[in-house]
Amino acid sequence: MELYGGIDLHSNNCVVVLLDEEDRTVLEKRLTNNLDGILLAMADFREAVRGIAVKSTYNWYWLVDGLMDAGHALHLTNTAAVKQYEGLKYAGDRHDARWLAHLLRLGILPEGYIYPKEDRPVRDLLRKRSQLVRQRTQNILSIQNLFARNIAMRITADDVRKMTPDDVDGCLASSDLAQAVKSTHAIYRCQCEEIRRLEKITRGRVKSRPEFKLLQSVPGIGDILAMTILLEMGTVDRFPSAGKFASYCRCVKSSRKSNGKNKGSGNRKNGNRYLSWAFAEAATFAVRFSSRIKKYHQKKKAKRAPAVACNAVAHKLARACYHILRDSVPFDIDRAFV
Repeated sequence: MELYGGIDLHSNNCVVVLLDEEDRTVLEKRLTNNLDGILLAMADFREAVRGIAVKSTYNWYWLVDGLMDAGHALHLTNTAAVKQYEGLKYAGDRHDARWLAHLLRLGILPEGYIYPKEDRPVRDLLRKRSQLVRQRTQNILSIQNLFARNIAMRITADDVRKMTPDDVDGCLASSDLAQAVKSTHAIYRCQCEEIRRLEKITRGRVKSRPEFKLLQSVPGIGDILAMTILLEMGTVDRFPSAGKFASYCRCVKSSRKSNGKNKGSGNRKNGNRYLSWAFAEAATFAVRFSSRIKKYHQKKKAKRAPAVACNAVAHKLARACYHILRDSVPFDIDRAFV
């Protein structure tokens, strides 16, 4: 007897279902999120289980890693691509888990990418750096807002960086306002220090990879963007074409057409938001430092909106990076911007 599993995962519990070849339910239990308990519940069927489909949620790492370490064949479900009959009058967690097992048995389960366990901590470390950068920007804006609102004084981000407690006391007469700025500035300085530390650690993890140097051959891509692209992409083999990779980077326009008419759009944000940011930043810098790319950008800008022109450059760079990583060759501007 061959069994197929489906697990509907939630924040504090999960529903485990095992089906046989005839879609008969062999096991159906709601369990707390404890790996030992889940393995124990399936222990009697260990040899018969051919695969387990796990619903992709924000907290799947521990479950997928644990089941794979236990020897199970894991399939991470692409939740956005799983569709059920819309006419159903009732659906619940048990039905969802059973549906995943059913799709797995039929061999039509839409699967997501299981990012390598050993590289995941470095990627999450770089994501933490990105979060700190956003928070640092919020603190800069907060300080600028306090000065503008209370004394009509406009200060730049560089002014905030060079600011000292004495400067604050000299500008703001109110001790309460001065203390508000000082506390925000203290957090800002701490964030700057942590950002530099995280960058140093991450750079030490990836700088020895040959792909890291190849990505830096692209105009507009430096250390941070190269690390972001390399770590967020995973393996280049997961993308069958440059177009698929560009779509994953959100560099492809979303549109629905029928009979030559635009019927709307959808899935505009389907993809990796970190890669989307990375190539948008790379496009901005590339236009600034490469005359060839600047000429291409101006040509697009003359016909369309500036944002569309910048996205066109980002699309070109995303496709170029795909070929760079797939073929292990440096950037060739003659091939990327014909």
